[in-house]
Amino acid sequence: MKRIISINFFVRLILDYIVLTAFFLLTREYIALKGDVFMSPFNFMLLGLSIFSWTIIGLFMHLYDDFRTKSFSFEFVAILKTVLLHGCFFTFLFFYVFKYYPYPRTFTLLYTGLIFCGIVTAKFAVKQILLQLRTAGYNLKNVLIIGAGETGRSFYKTMRANDHFGYRCVGFLDDERMALMHGQYLGKVADLPGILQSTDIDEVVVAIPGGQNDTVEKIIVASEREAKRVRIISECHRYCTPTASMHFMGSFPLFTVRTSPLDDVTLQHFKRLFEMIFTIILFVTVFSWLFPIIALLIKLTSKGPVFYKQERWGLKNKRISCYKFRSMVVNSDIVDEHGHYLQATSRDARVTPLGRILRKTNLDELPQFINVLMGDMSIVGPRPHPIPLHDESKNVIQHYMLRHLVKPGITGWAQVNGCRGETREPGKMQRRVDLDLWYIENYSFWLDCQIIFQTIMNMIKGDRNAY
Repeated sequence: MKRIISINFFVRLILDYIVLTAFFLLTREYIALKGDVFMSPFNFMLLGLSIFSWTIIGLFMHLYDDFRTKSFSFEFVAILKTVLLHGCFFTFLFFYVFKYYPYPRTFTLLYTGLIFCGIVTAKFAVKQILLQLRTAGYNLKNVLIIGAGETGRSFYKTMRANDHFGYRCVGFLDDERMALMHGQYLGKVADLPGILQSTDIDEVVVAIPGGQNDTVEKIIVASEREAKRVRIISECHRYCTPTASMHFMGSFPLFTVRTSPLDDVTLQHFKRLFEMIFTIILFVTVFSWLFPIIALLIKLTSKGPVFYKQERWGLKNKRISCYKFRSMVVNSDIVDEHGHYLQATSRDARVTPLGRILRKTNLDELPQFINVLMGDMSIVGPRPHPIPLHDESKNVIQHYMLRHLVKPGITGWAQVNGCRGETREPGKMQRRVDLDLWYIENYSFWLDCQIIFQTIMNMIKGDRNAY
């Protein structure tokens, strides 16, 4: 199996080299001047530097890790990081080392764009081919499961249900023979050394209950003596989500039950930078004339202030002042005689005629871009709820408070998927929270762009649930 893994690594590496070479030649052809020597010694050196730097950066960015049990999005992120660093390296070469290169500096931009498209396409095609091969029974890893209890059997079922991962169970070891072993009982744990020698096994998965440290240690020693990789299913797996992760503090492994791409400080800063630039552009190009018009219409059609300020819960459950264009009559009740939050209804008497238009088109939310500039909110994120509604929901809606792991947003994944309007029924609020958590766990820059685009489309055509 080690030989197969090595072959897979070099095949992937050579495929990348082919893509790099092909697009280097294509870019070179595009920028070539009349009478040029197509591939001079200098250009051969550039190609060599490109391949060398790609290899080093790719290894550091985990581009050649085993992604067989992960979606293509993980590999895509590794590709993106490698391409960006490779592009930065070439930019440095052209502007600081090869200052007198006689061709346009657009070479770097064009070359980087082409290899990004080419590498993504090639690796996606390879992944699809490997999935088909594994489903057909090729390129498999043989796994021995030690422990036929609930954990071991659940792992076996997961493996069988996901045959595209490329794992095949060769059998179980357990000190008690159980009926539900699918005819794959190979013996007791003490038989492990002999079975490892007589059976083609790539990995040993330990699925025995906690507290049997001596047994686990013997399994590890026997497996590593035969050069078999050992994986241990932790007891905390039943509490973990698909986004769980592990890191080490010294020699102690710490499991994080739920993670998000936005746990990465770099992505937080990138998201913040993008939203600041986007907001400033909107204020200069659109809000500079749209805000005065809306403000004037509010003053002409109803008494009271232009803006409405309401306290809501933000990041890490801290209170923020959320700004909106006023769409209701002044001094409207926000709770009933029992202290329950009064959600807006389709024919709510508190909403002004102009307010209905503003709420239907989401224009009443535009002042929250001020909150974005202040750092209290994001453009995209879970919508912040008024404090009375928040207090009613946090103790009855599952995972409700996890929404506050990130900044609240002006719009969000729940909103563009139709979760607007009243949430009197717990099921409606639960669906909203579930969609918010999906966004948090699957954040990407492109997902934010998609949500912003869908929000703009909803503003243009109107939302039947917005009132």
